Amino acid sequence: MKSQQNMSCIQVGEPQQWMDYLFAHPLLPRPAKGKHFLKEELGLSGMEISINSLPAGVAMPFTHTHKLNEEVYFFLSGEGEFSVDDHIVPVGPGSVVRVAPEGRRCWRNSGEQPLNYLVIQARNGSMTESTTEDGLPAPGTPWK
Repeated sequence: MKSQQNMSCIQVGEPQQWMDYLFAHPLLPRPAKGKHFLKEELGLSGMEISINSLPAGVAMPFTHTHKLNEEVYFFLSGEGEFSVDDHIVPVGPGSVVRVAPEGRRCWRNSGEQPLNYLVIQARNGSMTESTTEDGLPAPGTPWK
């Protein structure tokens, strides 16, 4: 990990390596493969990000909601189905799904390859300005 005053940088590996990560959850009988949270490693203070790899033919073993956080799922590779409040949509490379905190969500890999995706969580309703309104010009550039 590289860390400085205004940045942090880690290497999580190629998506095909994400299955090596283990994640323990109280609703699961044993640690699950293919999920890794980045909040602590990156020192995140306003969001959570996880990298995920779901094996072929496997489904998220439980449906869930959140108390405060909305989530965005960004699918990188593989094929699957995503359910929110019993509405099912197909997902694959380039699919992006946003779910409100109270949305009942669950997903599955319906393909023959791992379903690789990122999940970003942030407190629902906390963004007060969009990127263009929040960004400020700064002098200089690192490129010559």
